Amino acid sequence: MEGRIIDVKGKKLYIEHYNPFEGRPTIIFLHDSLGSVQLWRDFPTKLSEAAQCNTLAYDRLGYGKSHPMPTHERPVNYMELEADLLNDLLVEMNIDIAILFGHSDGGTIALITAAKYPERVNAVVCEAGHIFVEDVTLKGVYDAWEAYKTNNLAERLQKYHGDKVEMLFRAWTETWTRDDYRTWNIEHLLKHIICPLLFIQGEADEYGTLDQVEKTVTQVSGIAEKYIIPATGHTPHKEVPELVLERATEFISKYS
Repeated sequence: MEGRIIDVKGKKLYIEHYNPFEGRPTIIFLHDSLGSVQLWRDFPTKLSEAAQCNTLAYDRLGYGKSHPMPTHERPVNYMELEADLLNDLLVEMNIDIAILFGHSDGGTIALITAAKYPERVNAVVCEAGHIFVEDVTLKGVYDAWEAYKTNNLAERLQKYHGDKVEMLFRAWTETWTRDDYRTWNIEHLLKHIICPLLFIQGEADEYGTLDQVEKTVTQVSGIAEKYIIPATGHTPHKEVPELVLERATEFISKYS
């Protein structure tokens, strides 16, 4: 699938758009805090074929093949700003029937977008998203920072993000570990989510407890389902792809 750079409100974003199913929804893939379009590998294609839906995957500003972010310093509400930019992207692409599939930070951005732009989002699959900060989340961030300093993580990330690695890694780790971010919380937005929601989480997720799932599915206003996968960590779509594909396809087929 060929990708291209598009301009969304002055931000140059790399996208890959697959649009073979006329009249069907488009699944928007939202990557995690170190992710990119490339790192989804063949998962979007497989889900597209299984659910008979179109797909749009994009690199957020500063990631993958998108242009660099202007600074590593982020405001506390940076994911709300990402939700606004996603809405602008959907407008630019003339996508009116969107299903959001977000992982980690991408899952949070999916929830916020569904809350703020309910007319545009038909369903959400949130995989390992966060709605507040937990001690286990911070431990995961500190462990990642240690790995970045002591092994070849930076080198491996460079393959996907080029010379943007240092800035995006600092943006992620420094934001989440700042004192003013400790009280970040989006629970007040959840009641505005009226579309169907599927929350997928590994039982052994190293970045969040099952409180994230329970407090999300019990506070949204629409239909909410959860899928907890035993012996699985923070990236179920990579660790147990067939299980995630099967459950996500079933959910999307039911509500599209």
